[in-house]
Amino acid sequence: MANVSPLAPARFPKLAPIAGVRLAAHPCGIRYTGRDDVMLAELAPGSAVAGVFTRSLTAGAPVSWCRECLAGGSARGIVVNSGNSNTFTGRTGREVVEATAATTARLLGCDPKQVFISSTGVIGEPPPADKIVGALPQIVRALSADGWEAAARAILTTDTFPKGATATAAIDGVQVRLNGFAKGSGMIAPDMATMLAYVFTDAALSSAVLQPLLTAAADRSFNSITVDGDTSTSDTVLLCATQQAEHEPVASPTDQRLAGFRQALDTVMIDLAQQIVRDGEGAEKFVTIAVTGAATAQAARRIGLTIGNSPLVKTALSAGDPNWGRIVMAVGRAGEKADPERLLISIGGIRITADGAAFRFTSVDLYSSITPIPYSFTGFLGTSTVFTIADTVPNTFGNFCDSREPTLAGRDRWPRDPAREPSMRADCVLESRRPRQHRRRLLTLEHRGRSRFQCLQARLERASPLFDRPLV
Repeated sequence: MANVSPLAPARFPKLAPIAGVRLAAHPCGIRYTGRDDVMLAELAPGSAVAGVFTRSLTAGAPVSWCRECLAGGSARGIVVNSGNSNTFTGRTGREVVEATAATTARLLGCDPKQVFISSTGVIGEPPPADKIVGALPQIVRALSADGWEAAARAILTTDTFPKGATATAAIDGVQVRLNGFAKGSGMIAPDMATMLAYVFTDAALSSAVLQPLLTAAADRSFNSITVDGDTSTSDTVLLCATQQAEHEPVASPTDQRLAGFRQALDTVMIDLAQQIVRDGEGAEKFVTIAVTGAATAQAARRIGLTIGNSPLVKTALSAGDPNWGRIVMAVGRAGEKADPERLLISIGGIRITADGAAFRFTSVDLYSSITPIPYSFTGFLGTSTVFTIADTVPNTFGNFCDSREPTLAGRDRWPRDPAREPSMRADCVLESRRPRQHRRRLLTLEHRGRSRFQCLQARLERASPLFDRPLV
């Protein structure tokens, strides 16, 4: 596993057992050595299931299988392998899924359509069916109510840490628990991301109740994050209820008795989604975007994603460059209604624009506000409504991380950290009127250990001598 992300939580959370759930993991050698790469979750008979999946038109065989199984509304087992996504593998890939489901069903005593399959990893290579199917008897023998962290680690690919979350709620005064774990690091964008997530509860809820609850929670969590703007072929989120809690039946997802459960589900899924962002490949910053005053929910989402996926915004944030003009650019490019005369932008709590023009601020103050690893910026668009897309995280549209290394903007004498940027001259002031040879020499000095794209970005950013001037 790569070095752990600097944005990672201190430790994997303690997930208490949930009645009706047992888990186990096993090393099958699909792609990795010396680590578990297949996990099995066993669910009590009668367990209900809901699911949401990638909208990619090149979805893998496991996603197609899960969509077919979801119609039955019940689940007895979930098998997940890492290292191979079983995508673009033709008939062979489908046969691997069917063999895995059939063997698991025989071991658990259920119908194959009650076994859900997920795969994550490389695309285009048929997975080794013999390794997966052959290991299932050993995995079943190892099933345990405490196998949460082992299961979470088994599904990782380029992730640097396992991701887990837990919450409790009350239904009719009866406490129910929700545990979840997920994976995801690259190909992270809404609808959904390169991610797998599994949430379990002992609540006695049918699939008809679970499905709308899961869909709404996914929109507020996994569909409100981005790292690199790409959508995976394998995205899967499953919510399973084992029916073990002894509360009165709930027939409708809008039942007021589910208010606490809905909040707990949002808590778990937003926590997992944000952990995925914090584990973005090479991520060094965690950014929250808040969009208010948009005409509609869809408009707010489009504007927020346009900002979050803009390469120019990302490079500015990665460099610690308060180049707020790029945010203005992204708002305009989104194609949604916005009143420039009322556009208000704040970064790290510092107001940047007001009344259609720049607000009074200093580059040093703004730089200081975006240097810390986690920060946020907000925008009011000046239309008739105020909208927050993730109402369980106040004033939040979504989250994204930039996975590019910092680049030097170099137009002010900012208090940069030499330890983080050892090949950069933090005190140089580069302006377009300086001799070309001088600028080229500095660029050459700063190229060490940096990609050609980053050097090009550094050169483009140095085109203007003034940092306080909005640049696009």
